[in-house]
Amino acid sequence: MSVKHSLLAGLAGGERYGYQLRAEFEERTGATWPLNIGQVYTTLARLERDGFVEAAGEDVQGHVFYRITDAGREELLGWFARPVTRAERPRDELAVKLALAVTVDGVDVPAIVHAQRKHALGALQDYTRVKTRLAPEELAAGLVLESMVFQCEAEIRWLDHVEARVMRHARTLPAATRAGSAASVPTEPPTAAAREGTAR
Repeated sequence: MSVKHSLLAGLAGGERYGYQLRAEFEERTGATWPLNIGQVYTTLARLERDGFVEAAGEDVQGHVFYRITDAGREELLGWFARPVTRAERPRDELAVKLALAVTVDGVDVPAIVHAQRKHALGALQDYTRVKTRLAPEELAAGLVLESMVFQCEAEIRWLDHVEARVMRHARTLPAATRAGSAASVPTEPPTAAAREGTAR
């Protein structure tokens, strides 16, 4: 997530001070990614230094307002136009964890998959519940929540795939090795009903 561009997007609608920008961002995104107010003001200072925003005065309470500059608007529109590439996304900790788990003796990989699936199912239920409470006009927050719902669904499908791959791999091992690892590999993947039961 780009805090810099999120703040520029908030300022595109008019002059704002830091707390207003944070509140608007959380409202637009359904409060799924809370912003630290210190990070907001640090980023505003960098944006001002780079010429993307400028101070627009203070109110009687001492709030410093900022406005977006022409350069800032150009930067924001350029960000909207650029695709988000995989190389710019953070390292997938779950994929790395499972990749390492299958290479370390004594690690119960199916247990890791089961725990992660249970967590993903719980998150999916939470996001779906929040989404059903949104008003029709809350389009921005709805889009963010739908993205998170789809990500959870994709993660659950991928975990099913991982579990099946681990079982197939175990069947190809020599008998002695397979006997030693049998306790870590289930004979059959859990059914959808069983998975839903673990999430309750």
